Amino acid sequence: MPAGPVRLSGRLSLPAAPWAMVVVVRGSGRHGPREQRFADALRGRHLGALLLDLLAEEERTPHNVHDVVLLARRLRAASQWLRREIPLPVAYFGTGTGAAAALEAAAGDDVRAVVSRSGRPDLAGPAALAALAAPTLLVVGGLDTRVLGRSRVAADWMRCEHRIAVVPGAAHAFTEPGALNTATALGLDWFTDRLLRPGPATARPGPA
Repeated sequence: MPAGPVRLSGRLSLPAAPWAMVVVVRGSGRHGPREQRFADALRGRHLGALLLDLLAEEERTPHNVHDVVLLARRLRAASQWLRREIPLPVAYFGTGTGAAAALEAAAGDDVRAVVSRSGRPDLAGPAALAALAAPTLLVVGGLDTRVLGRSRVAADWMRCEHRIAVVPGAAHAFTEPGALNTATALGLDWFTDRLLRPGPATARPGPA
């Protein structure tokens, strides 16, 4: 999909009758089994997923991974493309610096919800955090004290509906037994509650 002078790649995952689309991003651009697992879980809730690579192959450098403005600009461009192709409400799910890009991109845009998992929301600009209107969930492991502290700093800037959800006994990668399942369920419930509310232009999904 076009994003300024580059073209981004992604993987689209759709249920039979999606209610909305969730764009899944991470700072490194590379998606692994955990992101694919989350996309599969979204599909089980009648939500489509776009696993988006925010960095073109030749641009994967440490500098670009932390260039939140660049990542956010590309995320907005990809979201515009997605809305043209699939005219449904859009939400963002981000990890690492991808979470900062999601928050930065969502500020002032028509994004229905944002979920950060082990993200760096503190890297989003204070002005963007304050302008954010989308309900935002920050999922953090209870043992990941550094990210927990950074999430609290970011949350202090937010004026929208927001929550920090702490998974007890979990570290940064949620590798402890049951930790990733808990983190996934928190994100799914947040999206379900905020995206699956019937509205004038919302049709109910078919049977699973």
